[in-house]
Amino acid sequence: MQKADLINLDLEDIIGEVEELITPVYRGLDRISLCNHSKVLRAFHKARVSEFHLKGSTGYGYGDAGRDAVESVFASVFGSEAALVRGQIVSGTHAITLCLFGILRPGDEVLSVSGAPYDTLQEVLGIRANAPGNLAQWGIKYREVDFHPDGGLDREGIISAINKNTKMVIIQRSRGYEWRPALSISQISEACEMVRSVSEKAVIFVDNCYGEFVEETEPIEAGADLAAGSLIKNMGGGIAATGGYIVGKAELVEMAAHRLTAPGIGGEVGATLDYNRMFLQGIFSAPHIVCEALKGAVFASALFEKMGYVVSPKYDESRSDIVQGLCLKNEEQMVAFCRGLQKGSPLDGYVVPEPVLMPGYTDKVVMAGGTFIAGSTIELSADGPIREPFAVYMQGGISRDYVKLGLISAARECIAEKTKLCR
Repeated sequence: MQKADLINLDLEDIIGEVEELITPVYRGLDRISLCNHSKVLRAFHKARVSEFHLKGSTGYGYGDAGRDAVESVFASVFGSEAALVRGQIVSGTHAITLCLFGILRPGDEVLSVSGAPYDTLQEVLGIRANAPGNLAQWGIKYREVDFHPDGGLDREGIISAINKNTKMVIIQRSRGYEWRPALSISQISEACEMVRSVSEKAVIFVDNCYGEFVEETEPIEAGADLAAGSLIKNMGGGIAATGGYIVGKAELVEMAAHRLTAPGIGGEVGATLDYNRMFLQGIFSAPHIVCEALKGAVFASALFEKMGYVVSPKYDESRSDIVQGLCLKNEEQMVAFCRGLQKGSPLDGYVVPEPVLMPGYTDKVVMAGGTFIAGSTIELSADGPIREPFAVYMQGGISRDYVKLGLISAARECIAEKTKLCR
């Protein structure tokens, strides 16, 4: 793709070129969306979902038929034995933490085969800072295998790293804040085969955040034992106001449930209030919303590459998460991008993002996202740590038109910032 001079760029002309360029890619995304819509519809029919399942419960939440229906739908969609889907799970990091603490015991070892995990999970593991009650304080060891120099999984490194104490192997599907491609379902399947060639007992756990419904199959179908994610990302469809999910083998899901509530109680309690309707409506809408977010990411990739930036993935590359990386060269351009995207947000469009230190992060982070649900990355947001390679990671977009308007605003701010610096 020919790159343009940023200062003299005619946005109207380039947008027309980009739209024509990406139309064939959109058709492929529509095919994946249709497949996933079909999967969700079959899950609703299998669970015999009815109007009374939309009602919630209070107090302890005993005998909540709607909660059972929600978890049946999620289990079917993911091809898993069981699911735990609760509003009491506050984030993707929380869902992952429930799996770690629910299954691991003192003396066990957890091995990441996809390099360093996302920033917030590093404190949970105890490999950064010293947050009270982290895994390291419970005598649970952590090790990691980085990616092979060619960018793929390090087969020899993974196989040699697994030992008798390796209780759990973690695979992070999305890129997080790393400048690398997301792991495809095919690569996750390959990783599962590597682990099983050495150990039949190690629990294979996938951090599935940002990856749901991007492909036609999910990690459990690829050989993973357990997967988890957030409902204010892909699976909530922009409708779920909070919550998270855990899916996989029934025994492992139940162990996580006992960590969520209390030993001996597990998943039998938990009031759903108005969650059942939001969760069911959210997962029903999710394939379409994810498709819209992906179309927005494709547009972002093509537009900003044309503007002269390095992007990952490129507009026509295959994807396994909704995250679009944009390498913006310096802090000023990062802030300008987020400032422009914020101006295109329906809420807090007047707010000017600035880099700040946030809980769970070592570097200042700049964020944009005026969302109806606080922190809902599926609606449209962008953020990035102020460090090399000065990349902003954009995710979400409940409609491609909304994403397009936000990106045009962001592009204008980047051009204005560049012009100012060149004076």
